[in-house]
Amino acid sequence: MSPKLTENFFRRDVLNVAPDLLGNIIVRKFDDGSIEKYIICEVEAYRGEEDLACHASKGRTERTDVMYHRGGCMYVYLIYGIHWMLNIVCGEKDNPQAVLIRGVEQFNGPGKLSKELQIEKSFNTESIEMSTRIWIEKNPNLKNKKIKTEKRIGIDYSGNIWKNKLWRFILDNLKSKC
Repeated sequence: MSPKLTENFFRRDVLNVAPDLLGNIIVRKFDDGSIEKYIICEVEAYRGEEDLACHASKGRTERTDVMYHRGGCMYVYLIYGIHWMLNIVCGEKDNPQAVLIRGVEQFNGPGKLSKELQIEKSFNTESIEMSTRIWIEKNPNLKNKKIKTEKRIGIDYSGNIWKNKLWRFILDNLKSKC
């Protein structure tokens, strides 16, 4: 087993954490004891109350409270009543930031990803480092990663400044597999 990424990894600014996650490995231990590993190939950064695309832009609510925790816990929420979204909180306490895991090798799109990993509400607020169900390991084989940036997806409501931020990070080396 490769070393897990610790909560300290996530206690940095989301704009540093997001690209650094690319190429690392999400490990999922399922209820039947089986373990699957997936290379992270696409993420999006959401940064604070000032980011109008970030859920925290409306302030601290029951739903967004987890974003105000210290980095390293999961923020899992339901969209369209059918898809769970897997995010990892970043930064320090009371500075709401999170990185959305958008795609892994062979599963592109956050809805497909959460379905494949069997992510649901019970993961919300759980530590990504201490979890026995899901964690992220450093990829020892990752060399010379190439990262492409693009606009975030599905946030037109946030206005021109925020919808045009290049805060979507894609591992370009694995483009054909992601």
